[in-house]
Amino acid sequence: MDRLEAIFSPRTIALIGASRRAGSVGQSLLANLLGSRFQGIIFPVNPNAAGVLGLKAYPSVLEIPDPVDLAIIAVPSRLVPEVLDECGKKGIVGAVVITAGFKEIGRAGAELEARVKDIMRRHEIVLVGPNCLGVINTDPGTSMNATFATQMPREGNIAFVSQSGALCVAVLDYAKEARIGFSKFISMGNKAGVAENELLRYLQKDPKTDVILMYLEDLINGREFMEIAREITSSARHPKPIIALKSGRTLAGARAASSHTGSLTGSDRVYDAIFDQSGVLRVETLEELFDYVKAFSSQPLPRNRNVAIVTNSGGPGILATDSCIRSGLNVPPLSPPTAEALKKVLPETASLNNPIDLIAEAQAEQYEAALRAVLQDQEIGAAIVILTPTAFTRVDQIAAAIVATAKAIEKPVVSCLLGLYDVSEGVSILEANGIPYYRFPESAARVLAQLARFSGWLERPQTGIKKYRFREAAIRSVFDRVKREGRRLLLEAEAYEVLESCGFPVIRSRLVQNEREAIRTAEEIGFPVVLKIASPDVVHKFDYGGVRLDLKDADDVIQAYWDIRESVLRHKPEARITGMTVEEMASGGKEVILGMSRDPQFGPILMFGLGGIYVEALEDVSFRLAPIREYSALAMIERTKTHKILEGFRGGPIYDIEAIADCLKRLSQLVVDFEEIDELDINPLLVYEKGKGCKIIDARIILR
Repeated sequence: MDRLEAIFSPRTIALIGASRRAGSVGQSLLANLLGSRFQGIIFPVNPNAAGVLGLKAYPSVLEIPDPVDLAIIAVPSRLVPEVLDECGKKGIVGAVVITAGFKEIGRAGAELEARVKDIMRRHEIVLVGPNCLGVINTDPGTSMNATFATQMPREGNIAFVSQSGALCVAVLDYAKEARIGFSKFISMGNKAGVAENELLRYLQKDPKTDVILMYLEDLINGREFMEIAREITSSARHPKPIIALKSGRTLAGARAASSHTGSLTGSDRVYDAIFDQSGVLRVETLEELFDYVKAFSSQPLPRNRNVAIVTNSGGPGILATDSCIRSGLNVPPLSPPTAEALKKVLPETASLNNPIDLIAEAQAEQYEAALRAVLQDQEIGAAIVILTPTAFTRVDQIAAAIVATAKAIEKPVVSCLLGLYDVSEGVSILEANGIPYYRFPESAARVLAQLARFSGWLERPQTGIKKYRFREAAIRSVFDRVKREGRRLLLEAEAYEVLESCGFPVIRSRLVQNEREAIRTAEEIGFPVVLKIASPDVVHKFDYGGVRLDLKDADDVIQAYWDIRESVLRHKPEARITGMTVEEMASGGKEVILGMSRDPQFGPILMFGLGGIYVEALEDVSFRLAPIREYSALAMIERTKTHKILEGFRGGPIYDIEAIADCLKRLSQLVVDFEEIDELDINPLLVYEKGKGCKIIDARIILR
């Protein structure tokens, strides 16, 4: 049996802190347990009352004569350790600590929470909280509302996991109005015991759950989360979409999240990478969260990205078309057979293009015929149905026709009924029958795009992690030398040596000690050449005038040599100059950047994007946690706007994307195998046309 069964499906519950005082948390919890028709036995615990809400009360859990599966604790925070210890002595397996006043309030609270965790471990108690709303299980076999929220949600196939209790209350209220049902509802609070990863494992196996919603402020173990989430979203037997609202995108938001539960939060871009690599759909707002869940909990996934739009008004149809295209969907012309079928059932005034404009007088018969025709088209993956009410529109009949047609054909259908009061009856019909309704066409298009994205995730190539043969001894020798000299920054020549040992395509270069060596090396490499400062104290060479390009002869090399020295020492007099690097002058190609930084919480994070001097200004970059799979290397490239240029934008050349992907995979292995690497930049990597490879023309490696 899963140990979380004690939390979600207990046979007996002790409510410690049950209260006779109206409006108290202790009384609300007991009232909710009774109101939800809990199928087990409830034991109120209150040393100052003989009974609470008609149930016999006990002075302590140790006085309860029967075994207890779950303890719900709602006593002052200072008493929680003592009460939890009694639960352990009683042999109680599960505990939900509702009480606040722990690490979220500072040092004293953190010390108290540490005591709670110690007791939890000693007695092997499965603990949710503290500082949480509680837990709900709508399964009729349990029917448990162990929260102090105001209502029990209807039964459904959606699990909601939240780090915020107050947000849970708002979600329950909204869900009631939107007729959304839940399987499980969990407020994690401070996550002193059970956290998101263990909950995901439980929900992965839960037959009542088809979709998982999450509100997160941090992840305790991001790499484990990624592994579990990937299993859930990639399951061949029963893939379950995970939709996450992760707060703290901004610096101020991250500080607020940290103060909320006393948790550490990592870089927001790291979370983007984690979600991307595990198939988790990230949303920006609560509105998006519920927009998505309406469709994911009721609609099949589309087989392609082609959308048909059926409307009785041209303007909303155009808005929906624009939104579909912006979201990465297609609104293609209808196939000749579909257009011919529509011509037979629609009036001459109707537009048979896509979007299909049925005109204002359209009734249920026209909507049904048009929707049926487009859904039967093999080239169409999904449909948006838009209705603008008029004085002669029978909204209820049209809604019923949409329901009947959508249920008969296994393709996703979403609706947009413009207005509020005039369409309320139709909305009720649609929602009661599982057809997602949205107030605006843009929302409907955005939702279909996410359905298509998840469908694409399931259809992606299943690849592993490619392993390369590196000259590890040579790499280790460079790192040992740098450490012995008390340095962290590798000279560029040393960085090149490391990268060459990994099989990267590095430009021809050599470290020289004086101008004569510089001239001789330039002649061997062949003019034109590049001259760069070599100094352990100069990280960004261009900022100090430490680079000269396109040197065409010996005189240029001599002049550049002394100009670089003078410029660097003027900007940074204390800089140690080891020499100069002479490189071949590369031309043509497109500049991209590959990078890595080691996050203290999540480990090595890879970056790809537009290279050169504008990388920080334009920020056209994507991220992944290393190690990456073979498919992830290509996905990193495709995630950026730069990808459009690389694949041949507007008739331009097609660049060697496979060569970039190979470099990303080598970089992934390098930073995983050598944990002493703290930062690494390859900027730029010059990529040539397809089949011609790429070259590294600048690199920086910093050790920890």
